[in-house]
Amino acid sequence: MAKTGSSLKKKVSTALKLVLTGLALFLVFRKIDTNQLWQIVQTIHWFWLIPAVALFVLSKVFTAFRLNLYFKNIGLAISEKLNMKLYLIGMFYNLFLPGGIGGDGYKVYLLNKHYKTPVKELVQAALLDRLGGLVAIVLLLLLMVLPVDLTLPFASDIAWELLIGIAAVLVFPAFWLMQKLLFKKFLPSFWKANAWSLLGQLAQLVSAFFILRALGVTENVLAYQLVFLLSSIVAVLPLTIGGVGARELVFVYAHTYAGIEEATAVAFSLIFFVITAMVSLIGAGVRVDFDESALRD
Repeated sequence: MAKTGSSLKKKVSTALKLVLTGLALFLVFRKIDTNQLWQIVQTIHWFWLIPAVALFVLSKVFTAFRLNLYFKNIGLAISEKLNMKLYLIGMFYNLFLPGGIGGDGYKVYLLNKHYKTPVKELVQAALLDRLGGLVAIVLLLLLMVLPVDLTLPFASDIAWELLIGIAAVLVFPAFWLMQKLLFKKFLPSFWKANAWSLLGQLAQLVSAFFILRALGVTENVLAYQLVFLLSSIVAVLPLTIGGVGARELVFVYAHTYAGIEEATAVAFSLIFFVITAMVSLIGAGVRVDFDESALRD
């Protein structure tokens, strides 16, 4: 009975995500000029997408290194090769099988099954990995708000620049304190893991820059990248399939405040999703050999 209830819950969750994805895309394409979007797609400079894909792959390598640091903190020493394979499989599950166990859950299942690492520790590692990526995005978002000329929908005498600066300074201390309270076992890798997080997100920003070059964007580049970071936070929320629709909605509704062009922004977001899907699809063909070195300390 419990298994049936769990299966029904997954089906309902998947159906809801499909509905929300469809609704989000409907709102996006209702607000933009689809003819203009098609014209933009037809004039893409494809050469610039080569480094865009390369930098996106590099960003995933960096974040995979971060996750393996957390595995080492719980005594699970697996090779970077095996870790990268598991990371690709996780990407595939997260994007293409949204109603199933999920990429993080599947990695936890495999590592617990083959190496008997406690599920609680593996879940903590996976959760901290997600939080580490989010912290890096928040920090870069705060830093990039300052040089971008934003049009706020309200008048205010508050010194926003000072508040944003203080918030940026407090990001890592606040994350360190949270980790000390809730994930103390992982503190030894705090700085190295966050360095990989920043490198991973910076690589994605450079990837975004090349996508913008492919679209012929030479002005307000920082504004596009700022909205890209904001859309990355929204896409993390498990509301739509692979963040599709959610990202595009952020670009559509942020264009008034950031000075970006709607159709170009949506084209950018769709290209980024296609790159993500292409790389994630590799995980479908990955085969894992659990005889590779994995030792409990």
